[in-house]
Amino acid sequence: MRINTAITPLAAAACLLALTAGSAAQAQNAGLGGPAIPGVCMLSREAVLANSKVAVYATDRIKQLTAEAQAELDAERKPVDGEIAALRAQASKMTADQIRTQENALGAKLAPIQAKANLRRREIEKTRADTLATISAQAQPLIAAVYTQKGCGLLLDRNTLLGGNFANDLTAAVVAALDAKLTSIPIQRATLPPTAAPAQ
Repeated sequence: MRINTAITPLAAAACLLALTAGSAAQAQNAGLGGPAIPGVCMLSREAVLANSKVAVYATDRIKQLTAEAQAELDAERKPVDGEIAALRAQASKMTADQIRTQENALGAKLAPIQAKANLRRREIEKTRADTLATISAQAQPLIAAVYTQKGCGLLLDRNTLLGGNFANDLTAAVVAALDAKLTSIPIQRATLPPTAAPAQ
């Protein structure tokens, strides 16, 4: 019973996809070029939320929280796994009714462990979402400041652009400003109430 959830605070798979898209756009840009358009700027939020020091810290911290949750579940599951192995070893000497009775008993032992696994998965996901929101809130005034400093009048998502002149890309400046502001934030696993069992 693994948690089986991608545990990174910043949706690493999505960030990787976005960063790949951004890289592809910049690669295409080499063939397109053109003049920089005054006042038109671009930013990759995904790159900011993947490359800043606080984001890297947050990713590592949530991986740690996930490993702790998995160790807790593994410890609870281990004795039940031993009973399952014992049942399999003895199954050939048991009647179908005996096997069914044992399976039902083991199922009853596994049910609360599965419920806890689902709870921990939801808690880790909420922790990741809350962390992303916190970092985004810290980055927003920095984005506004860099936008003003660069004399921008329009801000586009860099990852949606097919090509052009990327001279007015604010991403690196925002990452540098965020790195100067903070490198870590407090991150504890969120606590959620257990999901109510369905009525019998």
